[in-house]
Amino acid sequence: MSACDDLPCTPPTTRAARTTDPQSATDAPTPADTTEATGSADSPDPNGTAGAPPPPDAGRTADSSRTTGTHAPGDDAEPTGPGERPQRGPGRRFRVAGADVSASVSVFLIALPLSLGIALATGAPLQAGLVAAAVGGIVAGFLGGSPLQVSGPAAGLTVVTADLIHRYGWRTTCAITVLAGLAQLTLSALRVARSALAVSPAIVHGMLAGIGVTIALAQLHIVLGGTPQSSALDNFLGLPSQMAAVHLSALAVSVLTIAVLLAWPRLPGHIGRTARKLPAALASVVAATALAALAGFDLPRVDLPSWQSHALPELPEGPVLGLIAAVLTITLVGSVESLLSAVAIDKLAAARKKPAVRLPRVNLDRELTGQGAANVVSGALGGLPITGVAVRSSANVSSGAVSRHSTILHGLWIAIAALLLVPVLDLIPLAALAALVMVIGIQMVNITHVRSVKRNRELLVYATTMAGVVLTGVLEGVAIGIAVAVAVSLQRLTRTRITVEEGEAVHRVRVHGQLTFLAVPRLSRVLGQVPHGAAAVVELNGSFMDHAAHEALHDWQAAHEAHGGTVEFTGRSGGRIAEPASEPHACCRPWTPWRNHHCGRHPDAAAGQRPNVVGHQLASGLSSFQRDTAPLVRDELARLAREGQRPSQLFLTCADSRLVTSMITASGPGDLFTVRNVGNLVPLPGEESGDDSVAAAIEYAVDVLRVDSITVCGHSGCGAMQALMQGPPKEAAGSTPLQRWLRHGRPSLDRTAAPHASGATISWRPPADAVEQLCLTNVVQQLEHLRRHEAVARRLAEGTLQLHGMYFHVGEAQAYLLTEGQGTVPGVFHRVTSAPHAPQDTPAPNAA
Repeated sequence: MSACDDLPCTPPTTRAARTTDPQSATDAPTPADTTEATGSADSPDPNGTAGAPPPPDAGRTADSSRTTGTHAPGDDAEPTGPGERPQRGPGRRFRVAGADVSASVSVFLIALPLSLGIALATGAPLQAGLVAAAVGGIVAGFLGGSPLQVSGPAAGLTVVTADLIHRYGWRTTCAITVLAGLAQLTLSALRVARSALAVSPAIVHGMLAGIGVTIALAQLHIVLGGTPQSSALDNFLGLPSQMAAVHLSALAVSVLTIAVLLAWPRLPGHIGRTARKLPAALASVVAATALAALAGFDLPRVDLPSWQSHALPELPEGPVLGLIAAVLTITLVGSVESLLSAVAIDKLAAARKKPAVRLPRVNLDRELTGQGAANVVSGALGGLPITGVAVRSSANVSSGAVSRHSTILHGLWIAIAALLLVPVLDLIPLAALAALVMVIGIQMVNITHVRSVKRNRELLVYATTMAGVVLTGVLEGVAIGIAVAVAVSLQRLTRTRITVEEGEAVHRVRVHGQLTFLAVPRLSRVLGQVPHGAAAVVELNGSFMDHAAHEALHDWQAAHEAHGGTVEFTGRSGGRIAEPASEPHACCRPWTPWRNHHCGRHPDAAAGQRPNVVGHQLASGLSSFQRDTAPLVRDELARLAREGQRPSQLFLTCADSRLVTSMITASGPGDLFTVRNVGNLVPLPGEESGDDSVAAAIEYAVDVLRVDSITVCGHSGCGAMQALMQGPPKEAAGSTPLQRWLRHGRPSLDRTAAPHASGATISWRPPADAVEQLCLTNVVQQLEHLRRHEAVARRLAEGTLQLHGMYFHVGEAQAYLLTEGQGTVPGVFHRVTSAPHAPQDTPAPNAA
């Protein structure tokens, strides 16, 4: 990703082009801005160095980012096309992309009724919701680390805020919001934002579901025309009496609100597509307001008092421990919800295809800074606590926003509406807002989340957290959820199933699960059931074994073998016990299973006997495969056995033992149909002389397996090419099978030795010697032989088959792909590299 901030990237320009601008010495980004832009986009850690923008007059001589096309977070550049450049300099205009303006209007229309509804649900002054929405859009939008996240009053803090208002009053709650914002700024300075992602998703989803249930129960009383109680349990117990005294006009307005809210996104046809441009939340509130006005319902309505009487915070009063707990609750719940929402919106924006704008990855520490600053300002101005809101943020992304300007503008529109549209807002029935918030609360119990936690066996944690939040409160419910999650993890860690099967020849002990010190007593009891002198197989199928379990198994093995018994360890963890503790491991590395190594001497050698080294290596390798590799590939091989082989390519290479085809091509079972022979030769049709194996393999791969490509792979230091260059001894010319086979490589030798011949080359260096030149030319020659085979020629004419040339340098562990020339131009082998930027003399490899 380019080192751009949240605005669309401009085309890179050179310093020479920049210096033609007389303002180039004064309009460069500040050093802090440059650091932030590069850190947030290119740093492996998304929590790169970032903070509040520096003063506009600081560091104006820096020009480091102008050569790369980066710009600072505060830049107002629009997306530009090739050859265009944004307005810059002290006199530039403030320019905002049209997509941001339209997206900000969409988000504003959603946020306005929701902010009023959440303020109603908390019991705070309704103006507090508008203050929080405006501050969240402007302050958090400008300072936050997630460009497209929209912040404001959220349903996730509704229950917490309502409880604080009930305990301490509104003005003290505002002061608690300010202190929570300062705590968030402290956490941001400590750079601990990413630790919030360590919270189990089951706990987060359970918390939100519990909050949703609490909100729905409270707002249901307002929908029915009553007044909610102080707790979810009281609201639930009071439902029968409330339903017996239902207020029909309030119920009618609420039912219409819910019906429009749910049906609006499903309106069919062209009219539906046009109508859906208006958000469902706004449409439902407008419809309910119109019904109440036309029918003349006498219902409680929004009452926005004069801003002159707006309540501001006061010094907190109450128990110190209670106030500290309140600050921590707002801080933790708001921070976790904001950070998880930022990560989700980051993924949503990255998956968006249009508009194709590159945005930096979310900077979680900077996002926490924005949330903290917004809470400080919101609390100081008498607003609700602020978090990142997933619903509004998703609408921002889907509306095509390309920068943080959309978030800032939506906050500005809310501020204007709060000042100028008070008479219009006062017409909204409270029952409509309650119905809107009730639906949001119900939707917080997400069925997709329930299925996800059930699939991951976290349903108990989810249900316990939700019940705890509903019955005790948010902070207590989350603590209960964490305790249950820890208990479940410990139970899984200690849940180990140990069984023993008594056979005629062998006793088999199976261990399923993790082996820790807690399982050692059961393990010792089961192992004690194996008779002395018996052959035993211990199958360890867990992925973890601690030191206590290792010592118990090792001690039992030594004791059992001392009584004449035998012990074999298999399974994923069996190798840890099978290796003697005193055996040196200096030569054992992760590549040991395929490396031809010798760790120690064979036991027979110590007794003075001649060991069967080959037989020992073969048996040892087979045992290692059965123990370590077979369990990992068994399912895939079973599938291939059922379905048959469907390789994607025929890979024709040399029989040299140093060429490990599956390793250098990163392929697995069933991917390659491999043919190996001395010299990777392809005999011409009619010249096989009794050996049709290569031609048969080609015909089978092309006509039966229907491979997509054929690769001829040569390699450095090929013995067949060296033998070709030396030529056969005169007294034994053509007398051995090897010499008779190598005659199929004579065309390659003749091609290299031809007068004025220009053989295949490597792009970035000449061939090291004549042998390498022949190895390269031989690949090109064998590709020509392939084209002479009828099956290959037919598939090439159909355009359903490709031919590739490849050269592998053994000493360099470097692969080269062939780009064949045209006419007299020789083929060129290009290096295959994993570096992010290949050298200029190494163009991208192309298939032949």
